[in-house]
Amino acid sequence: MLLSSGPEAGEVVEAELDDPRPDEVIVRIEAVGVCPTDLATRRALGDRPAVLGHEGCGIVERLGADVDTLGLGDRVVISFASCGRCGQCRAGHPAYCDLASALNASGRRLDGSPTIHVGDEPVFGAHFGQSSFAAAALTDARSCVPVGDVPPEVAAPLGCGFLTGAGAVLNVLQPGPGDRLLVVGGGAVGTAAVLTALSDGVEVVVAEPVAARRELAVRFGATAVASLDDPLPSVTHALDTTGRPGPLARALALLRPRGVLAVIGLGPTTAAIDVRALMLRGLQLRGCVEGDAEPSLLVPELIRRHRQGSLPLDALVTTYGLGDFARAVADQQAGRTLKPVLVPTG
Repeated sequence: MLLSSGPEAGEVVEAELDDPRPDEVIVRIEAVGVCPTDLATRRALGDRPAVLGHEGCGIVERLGADVDTLGLGDRVVISFASCGRCGQCRAGHPAYCDLASALNASGRRLDGSPTIHVGDEPVFGAHFGQSSFAAAALTDARSCVPVGDVPPEVAAPLGCGFLTGAGAVLNVLQPGPGDRLLVVGGGAVGTAAVLTALSDGVEVVVAEPVAARRELAVRFGATAVASLDDPLPSVTHALDTTGRPGPLARALALLRPRGVLAVIGLGPTTAAIDVRALMLRGLQLRGCVEGDAEPSLLVPELIRRHRQGSLPLDALVTTYGLGDFARAVADQQAGRTLKPVLVPTG
């Protein structure tokens, strides 16, 4: 497992997973995406030892006694954890699960028990219900979605990053042919949103400072600008992946009357919003977590589009060895890689 205990990337160490409980499984990881949330969590944990990673894909290796929805040998993508019982989960919105924080960010199971030990010491695990920067991950069966023969490096980011961008388009904004969508930020999440909207015949404009990312968006069929200060047309829908006050205000200003802006980026906790314009022009401002997706429904739909050729997610992925985490992050931050995916070798 890739164990980190501070701002450094960490080291690959031997670790021990707990045995699966009746509703849990162990997945042998074939690929795991690197997401900025992993880096933010690492910073927040200070020097606390942790195994992170929350976009795992692999083969089901062990089944808990009560698991009947999966079989040994199934290839699955592991998404975020949810309880499946609260009102939000029952309504099809598990990203807003009443227990989301405890299940995804506490580093342990709900009962406080650890899932990973290094030597005799428990470490922060169960990250987003999995901790998949590892050769194997322990997770709730509910978090696993079978993906068939899709290459694991393509399927892995469907656990979070690709799911978030695509879900924001399909579940929250819902633009259609004749609409124009502005995507602020052309990283992995933003580009997944771009591809999804284009696959539905939506006109897309991307604002992204990194030239290579703009070029990629244009190659797929979008229009791209370096800055929101560039001349831009009005839009019916907008998606902000930055969470920064300036882009949020500019995106709202570009919306046509009754337009919708969804925010999926985490930035400063406050931003100045023109409430008068929001009201008089009938605008909507929406938050969005994990694409407001039910992974068991959205992941198969995205795989269907990928197989049909309308959602070329493979073009967004670059693979690295598990021990190359630091290089993967550096390449992503420099714009050399859009979506780094680690491939454990043992």
